[in-house]
Amino acid sequence: MQLSVFLILINLVMTGCSSNDYRLFTAGYTRDPGEAGFNMYDFNPASGELTKISGHDAGPNPSYFCYLPEKKMFYVANEVREFKGEPGGGLTTLRYDEKNGQIVKMHEMAVPNGGPCYISLSADKGFVFMANYSRGSVAVIKLDAEGIPESVTDTLFYIKNPPDRSHAHMILSDPAGKKVYVTDLALDKVLVYDFDKTSGRLTPSANPYVQLPEGEGPRHFVFKPDGSKLYVINELGSTVMVFNVDDSNGLQLLQTLPTTSKDFSGKNYCADIHIGKYGKYLYGSNRGENTIVTFAIGADGLLSLAGHTSCGGDWPRNFTIDPSGKFILVGNQRSDNIAVFRINAKTGLPEEPVKEYPSTSPACLKFY
Repeated sequence: MQLSVFLILINLVMTGCSSNDYRLFTAGYTRDPGEAGFNMYDFNPASGELTKISGHDAGPNPSYFCYLPEKKMFYVANEVREFKGEPGGGLTTLRYDEKNGQIVKMHEMAVPNGGPCYISLSADKGFVFMANYSRGSVAVIKLDAEGIPESVTDTLFYIKNPPDRSHAHMILSDPAGKKVYVTDLALDKVLVYDFDKTSGRLTPSANPYVQLPEGEGPRHFVFKPDGSKLYVINELGSTVMVFNVDDSNGLQLLQTLPTTSKDFSGKNYCADIHIGKYGKYLYGSNRGENTIVTFAIGADGLLSLAGHTSCGGDWPRNFTIDPSGKFILVGNQRSDNIAVFRINAKTGLPEEPVKEYPSTSPACLKFY
């Protein structure tokens, strides 16, 4: 009995993990070959403090990732145009041992048409979707029985007349797993697909897309938890749009609001968007104004501005909300830091940073 207790204590010391802590994973752009671009932290939900546990080589520019808990696998998008000597982006698979905190690289795969900036799982968890920003395409990759990427089952290209081109930025299934949504920043479209999990192919839905005003540049999106509303943050237009989601009539635009302050006159490029734990507030990041904008979500799903908070650094590319719903963690790409904010329970606004932590060019932060 004494030996068992001793071993447990040793394991906690080695991993740095308290039973009350949450585990945060981050990834970002690398500057040197072999750099540890994928990192693991423990987060204390009482104090808001981060403790770095380990760093891992997940290949060059691991700019986004997703996790399949059933297989204990991370799927990392390597945002490059050549991977392992082959043209295309990279897909790196990491196995995570939740008990001892070990992460092991299991597989590397070049995916044609490089520059992936987003990766997500299909609703049935048998495939991963990748959005390729620089080559204007999306790819579907089948997973084998062990959760290892096996083959590309579908690729869709988007075309725009020169001098610009398509820039697919995000691909994700809706909460019910009925449709797959894609935002294309250069086409100013939100595209909607049906997915065949037998063939692994995407086909346009009955209402295949909604056209946004020219120059809005849709980037990321988030669904209301019940799937009835879609919130899209537009990188180039610095706006948030609210859409009604209707299976029969497709997406219907209900509202458009600016993300920046009235007195801000500089250049701004929106990035990330999330809904708070209790569904009362929506948050977006402004790169340029360098703020987190907060909107209150009404009973009808429409938004009203709650306020703006400094992001605690420069160029807030990505952020996440901790599982307790009490903190926002912001990855500031250009200032190489993660800023932790406590959320005011009454106003929904992030308050002044609890602390800032060094992190090289952070691009993706997620709790698992």
